[in-house]
Amino acid sequence: MRTMTSYRGGKFFNKVLLTGTSLALLGTALPALAQNDAPPADEPEEILEIVVTAQKREQSLQDVPIVVTTLSAKLLQDAGVRDIKDMQVLTPGLTVTSTQNESLTTARIRGVGTVGDNPGMESSVGVVIDGVYRPRNGVGFGDLGELERIEVLKGPQGTLFGKNTSAGVINIISKKPSSVFGAEAEATVGNYDARGFSAAVTGPIAGEEVLGRLYVAKRERGGYYDVVTGDGPRTTTEDATQDFQTVRGQLLFVPNDDLSIRVIGDWSSREERCCVTVQTRTGPTGALINAITTGGQGIDLTASPEDMTAYANRDTRQFIDDKGVSIEANLKLDFLDSTLTSVTGIRNWKNVNGQDIDYTGADILYRRDNGDFSAEFKTFSQELRLAGSTDKLNWLIGAFYAEEDLDRMDSYVYGTKYAAYISALLSQQIPGTTPSNVLPLLTGRAAGTNFVAGQGALDHYTQSAKSFALFTNNSYQVTEALELTLGLRYTAETKEMTGVYTNSDSGATCGAAIARSGLGGGTPTGIWALIPTASRPTVLGGLCAFWANPAFNNRQVADEQEEKEWSGTFKGAYRWNDNIMTYASYARGYKGGGFNLDRALTGLTPNSSLYFPAETVDSYELGVKTSLFDKKVLFNLTAFDQTFNDFQLNTFLGTAFVVESIPELTSKGWDADIYWATPIRGLSFQGGIAYADTKYAEFVAADLNNPGSFAQLSLLPGAQMSFAPKWTSSGSVTYTRNVAGLRWLANLSAKHTSSYNTGSDLIPFKMQESFTLLNGRIGIGSEDSRWMVEIWGQNLTDESYKQVVINAPLQGTGFQSTVQPDGTFYNRGLDSNTYDAFMGAPKTYGITLRVKY
Repeated sequence: MRTMTSYRGGKFFNKVLLTGTSLALLGTALPALAQNDAPPADEPEEILEIVVTAQKREQSLQDVPIVVTTLSAKLLQDAGVRDIKDMQVLTPGLTVTSTQNESLTTARIRGVGTVGDNPGMESSVGVVIDGVYRPRNGVGFGDLGELERIEVLKGPQGTLFGKNTSAGVINIISKKPSSVFGAEAEATVGNYDARGFSAAVTGPIAGEEVLGRLYVAKRERGGYYDVVTGDGPRTTTEDATQDFQTVRGQLLFVPNDDLSIRVIGDWSSREERCCVTVQTRTGPTGALINAITTGGQGIDLTASPEDMTAYANRDTRQFIDDKGVSIEANLKLDFLDSTLTSVTGIRNWKNVNGQDIDYTGADILYRRDNGDFSAEFKTFSQELRLAGSTDKLNWLIGAFYAEEDLDRMDSYVYGTKYAAYISALLSQQIPGTTPSNVLPLLTGRAAGTNFVAGQGALDHYTQSAKSFALFTNNSYQVTEALELTLGLRYTAETKEMTGVYTNSDSGATCGAAIARSGLGGGTPTGIWALIPTASRPTVLGGLCAFWANPAFNNRQVADEQEEKEWSGTFKGAYRWNDNIMTYASYARGYKGGGFNLDRALTGLTPNSSLYFPAETVDSYELGVKTSLFDKKVLFNLTAFDQTFNDFQLNTFLGTAFVVESIPELTSKGWDADIYWATPIRGLSFQGGIAYADTKYAEFVAADLNNPGSFAQLSLLPGAQMSFAPKWTSSGSVTYTRNVAGLRWLANLSAKHTSSYNTGSDLIPFKMQESFTLLNGRIGIGSEDSRWMVEIWGQNLTDESYKQVVINAPLQGTGFQSTVQPDGTFYNRGLDSNTYDAFMGAPKTYGITLRVKY
């Protein structure tokens, strides 16, 4: 065991940190240990402290006036956590979803997160890995390697974590190099042809002054979607595959007792297929799609999402390359007994994807995987902190600078059946026409020259962001019982954006239709004169989706915005005795504005501005933290009340994304966490319950930046937000014991989520009913953990659940709204849409062999 001196209530005392198994399971931040330092089987196991760094210094979890769920390395390993999506099973109030590709991963805390797949939008929940902020949640998605712990901070974090975040932070801390040589490896095989290998080595390189750690991993898995390829040319009949490799190396320089420098370099590469959808409801267009598809295999007419059968004729290959270097230096100074910390991060992340946009076997609309659908982030960040303490004051001042360059390509390519499909749709609406003649009649162009296969839209966006901030965070011990904390941050940001839009066919089909329809000015000609006036906009809409609109051809836009904002926090904590602490806090959070890096239309006219303003939040919390039964039980409870202003919403409506700032969003509820070292030696429990009532305030069209968007968002006012279950609960029980010369392990982890809507437009067909995920692991090995064999399973009950439900592109009409005399909209429920879902992973299982030295 080890001791450390801490200050609490104005008095110094020693905390004994036992390195027993239950302590590691419950999230204690322990130093790196040699692999042969496992505690003897008869050592008593206790809980005395869980150490976190939520305020950029080591503190007991029970002394920090912040809601923090802490996940230790051992618990993460036993629960099978590899990335931020896996960890949600251990964290109540956390939801993580993916859509078009794995890089579009979104984390939400207390029901609040960045809605939509637009890379121009910053993340409401920040991801920080070893002190370096990642620009979007998806950029931090991947194998996290060897971990010390993960801290999930709930509520706005506007002071200490690089970029401001409005909903919370996932703070990931990896293992440092050890001064004692150690090596370990693992090999895994599982269903869906899963196989993986990882290895790590650590130890001294040049005595105690230079230490190193190296981690490598390679993992593969087949897909759990069965794909019907229809028209082709796709030949791969599975999707949601996995194939990636990771290398992470570290050097820790400790030339003397006052200076340490940690250098981390990492590289990851993924080449996988993701993501297709399944139908959850098939509308009237399903029969038409099957009629134009080879073999009639275009779509599932009887939606059965549990079968995990998808339809996609185009490839969904994704290529993700992520690499970077970080340098953290800590220098102890004589000045006020302080420490100067510098954290530098340089990163490059790129994703290239292919996509079957219509999610059917018919060759209608797609994106190539040749780079025409891609995003690349290049980031540089530099943070300086000076921190120190006196008998009563813990103080910190700092500065942060970041540069972020985003380069995005977007494309929409007509497939060989696009013209036939649009023709069939329109001929059903216009009497006297057939699929073979309706397009020539509407455009005046010869048959075969409308929507030519291989033509389409290609857009290029760039966004450059520079952020500078000054911040301070200080805690003052007013009395032995009362501590006050003040955090303040001033941020100045500048963002510049350019967009260049092109149509390889100049949008000729839509342009010709506009000229003949009279809707662009003039008199309708030809068949347009026979179409009722009220129906002409609907017919033209079928011909002029935004990717076909000639108004975008050779269009160039540029914009620059500057923001200056204050954020911060004020907290008061009162310790009634060694076992009970209560606190109250206020926090002001901020998330920067940005640009809609997508085609945006009002009617047939491109929007003049793509900018959306910053999002802010005011958060109030009341909490109690308790240590019970000789610190065998830690129980923490917090009530919160958060109000978001100008909440950034990016919702998919079947053909286009709509970005809007919702005037107000509120989230009220409570969080409870428990850590328990049971009287049974080796048996421990960690869990929690979260309740969040997260609702949009009432608003009308005039409250939006673009009032024309209200029709599609008319279900939002006063409603529970999407992806915001009111109740979530999680629990993980672990038992480890040495018996009969062997070490035995058992872990069972579960997460229950109440029902919620998975669509940002809140259409009822997008509801996900309540569900429970259950993971388990049992293992046997040597007493000193030199080897271990583990059998594991994820989603053991094979729960079928929807991550996100979307309007199937070009496949029906969503809910219809009628304008009322007071200017509001009434939903008439006329819904003919097909709905598709990105599903959660089914049951997976396997066996893992671990060896250590």
